[in-house]
Formats: sequence, C-alpha cells, structure tokens
Amino acid sequence: MSKPIEASIVVVDDEPSIRELLVASLHFAGFEVNMAASGSEAIEVIERLQPDLIVLDVMLPDIDGFTVTRRIRQEGITTPVLYLTARDDTQDKVMGLTVGGDDYVTKPFSLEEVVARIRAILRRTQQQVEDDPIIRVGDLEINEDSHDVSRAGQPIDLSPTEYKLLRYLMDNEGRVLSKAQILDHVWQYDWGGDAAIVESYISYLRKKVDGIVIEDENGDKHKVTPLIETKRGIGYMIRAPKN
Repeated sequence: MSKPIEASIVVVDDEPSIRELLVASLHFAGFEVNMAASGSEAIEVIERLQPDLIVLDVMLPDIDGFTVTRRIRQEGITTPVLYLTARDDTQDKVMGLTVGGDDYVTKPFSLEEVVARIRAILRRTQQQVEDDPIIRVGDLEINEDSHDVSRAGQPIDLSPTEYKLLRYLMDNEGRVLSKAQILDHVWQYDWGGDAAIVESYISYLRKKVDGIVIEDENGDKHKVTPLIETKRGIGYMIRAPKN
C-alpha cells in the first residue's frame, strides 16, 4: 500500500544530475514531484500545476530564479519558494527573500536538509486551519473576517497599513523579517523605498500592541509582555512570550 502524498512540488534546475537526484529523493520522501529545466519552462509548469511548493535554482540559463519568483507573484501565485544557490552571499539571500522567496539552501547541500527545509516551510504556510479566521500569537488575536484586533481581550484600533504590517508579522511568527521584505510586502516598494517608514510603523504598532495595560489577580496594573522584537541590523519579528 503506497503512502499518501505529502505535498506537490515543482523542482527547477538546469543541471540534469541535480534535478534527477532531487526528484528521486523527494518522491521517496512522499512528495509528488514535477520538474522544469529553465525559468520560462518553470513559469509555465507552475501556472499549470499550482504546486504546494517550488524548489528553484537561482542561476538558470534564460531568466534567473529571482525573476521567475517576481513573475509568478505578479500572477497572484503565492506558492512558497525554496531557493537553491551556489552563492552564499547575504545580498543575494536578502534579494531572494525580498522578491517573495521563503528560504535558501546553498549548494552543495544535503538531501536531508532540503527535505527538512521543505517540511518547515509547508508547516509554516499551511498551519492555519481554513475554517478558523483567527490568527493568534500569545494573547494577541486578529480576526481575518472582521479585521478586528485584540490583545488580552482589549480591542486595538489599527490603520489599514498597521493592520497589514501586523498581519505580515503574525503570519511569520518566530521569523525575523528584514526591512526590505516588509517594504516589499506591506508597501510594495522595491530597493528604492525608504526603510525609515518601517521603523516608524513598527514604533506605532509597539505602542498599540505592547503598550496595553492589564490588571492582574491582585488588582495591580502592569503592561503586557512585549511581543514585537527588534533584531538589530537584521529586522523585526513577533513571537509569543517564553514561559
């Protein structure tokens, strides 16, 4: 009896040996796998199959992986992307994440690492139950249907931009997001955008989300535990307080 298919994946790499090795390994791990050998072929296959995840080589013979990602995002395809790259360069990684990628594996890689990264991305992107409109991080909640936001039971009034920023942080709970990623997702700015606006809006959110005062069992009032964190020189993240 064959085991159930875990998810559908498209592998894009112009090197036949790497492509075939990945396809065989991912099949063995329980995934349904299709493949493409170029950027243009990848776009066609992705648009046709709408896979659950894309394993995408950055260096392709016609158009690079970053351009492939931009094109499919412009088509409204939100499928997560795991990049394969021979270049362990921070600027490349930031650029790849900014255009809509989800993670990176640097060549040469282990097949176990690729499978582990794929499963981590799928857990992160598929963790929300479709029937539940509530997104939660600790005692902070967003109702996707009504756009109501509350913390510790107290309503929080947010502007549309603040809501979009908070939703993006919460969708990526526990993951550091760079200013460039935030600009691209919330404001649709490219590298020409002003990163200072991110700092300003993070400050606004902190005042509203982490500035709430609650009363404990003894009647003493104190601020809630902060959820929004700054990773100096890297970016911002939100996560539930550690017990």
